[in-house]
Amino acid sequence: MLMPAPDKTTLSRRGEICTALKAMLPAGCVIDDDATMRAYDADGLSSYRQMPLVVVLPETTEQVAEVLRWCRDNDVKVVPRGAGTSLSGGALPLADGVLLALGKFNQITDVDFENRCVVTQPGVTNLGITHAVQDEGFYYAPDPSSQIACSIGGNIAENSGGVHCLKYGLTTNNVLGIEMVTIDGDILRLGGKHLDAGNLDVLGVMTGSEGLLGVVTEVTVRILRKPATQRAILVGFDSAQEAGQAVSNVIAAGIIPAGMEMMDNPAINAAEDFVQAGYPREAAALLIVELDGPEVEVDYLLERVGEVMERSGSSSLRVSQSEAERNQFWAGRKSAFPAVGRISPDYLCMDGTIPRKALPEMLTRMSAMSQKFGLRVANVFHAGDGNLHPLILFDANVEGELHRAEEFGAEILRNCVALGGVLTGEHGVGVEKRDLMGEMFTEEDMKQQQRVKCAFDPGHLLNPGKVFPLLHRCAELGRLHVHHGKLPHPDLPRF
Repeated sequence: MLMPAPDKTTLSRRGEICTALKAMLPAGCVIDDDATMRAYDADGLSSYRQMPLVVVLPETTEQVAEVLRWCRDNDVKVVPRGAGTSLSGGALPLADGVLLALGKFNQITDVDFENRCVVTQPGVTNLGITHAVQDEGFYYAPDPSSQIACSIGGNIAENSGGVHCLKYGLTTNNVLGIEMVTIDGDILRLGGKHLDAGNLDVLGVMTGSEGLLGVVTEVTVRILRKPATQRAILVGFDSAQEAGQAVSNVIAAGIIPAGMEMMDNPAINAAEDFVQAGYPREAAALLIVELDGPEVEVDYLLERVGEVMERSGSSSLRVSQSEAERNQFWAGRKSAFPAVGRISPDYLCMDGTIPRKALPEMLTRMSAMSQKFGLRVANVFHAGDGNLHPLILFDANVEGELHRAEEFGAEILRNCVALGGVLTGEHGVGVEKRDLMGEMFTEEDMKQQQRVKCAFDPGHLLNPGKVFPLLHRCAELGRLHVHHGKLPHPDLPRF
């Protein structure tokens, strides 16, 4: 996971850069001392740390625009950052780059129940949106496990999903509009409170763009009425393969649950030790299936799902009898990541997606991979949409284990692609999967993606070193942009 070598010229100008940024931002909005910057030296992929050149915390969209415009004019790299919960290294700082943190953009500016939408700044947490509207019977559907901490701006950068994305979609299906700032300092609005934007779907391009195209400063999201009834089912299986097949069987029966999650035995027991959710400890795999809607519909679907599970070989089945019990079922799943942290000094959380029908095969392959690399794995899946989150357990203090864990993770992702899936479901590419892009995309595919990047950021100043394999730059496409006579990245060979 090598990053581009820091530009020595930029490093030598650090004092000048810090002085210029302090002049354009209010007091306290520029952090340049090592002790305070230490809080920003990593994101959720904490195996890799790098002190930024300087941290800026703008308070207004105009200030963001001024910072970006100055960085473009002075050939300084910029890494946008939300809450820093990225698990793919998407917000990993650069030694020669400004870390533009949006923590001060933390206000909800408009709650419009009539149009069923909320206008919010990007630093508001995912769960904060639901808390703002729940008293009126509304909620925001995407719910990643980190929703208590992750920001809505970061959700857009990574196109986050969560437990309920099976029925209600990912972030891209729930965002109506954004305000963004380009590297040129231009402030653009895409979409709004209306349902469909006309012309090119630039909003769709921005959602999941991982900070490579611009900085989001305002977001409009749709909110939904809370369903009249919500019930959850815990279903145990004697084998993970049977549980995987049961997932396909439910969808094949024409049933679309609000959520359908899967955990294997190590994850089950870790979660049970952590929150005492009432999980069957003896089960090799557990499915949590949630159904919502009118009470009569939910009762009917509960019966049908129960029949499917019985035919699929379930060993236990328990239906929530109260809202408190339903929340307890989910508490174990939502706490799976910290729970696993209690049984291993370190773990690597992977993110890949496969067709649902391939779940049994993937689980078989993962068991073999675990033996091959000599490392345990605890599996937590958004099984309904085939989004896998294997947690590879290792000890970073043992020489070579981090490397083996990364090789294990890379092999999981290669198998995802081989089975007809993709490299990521909701964690993004970042640094973690950057050098695996060739497994999924042809060279021409990546050139097309590069062309989009070059259209927004010809100098490659926004979040460089992420997503695209190293040495994939605008110059290679014959679209080199020379600004003020300065070649961007003069250290790179030109052909």
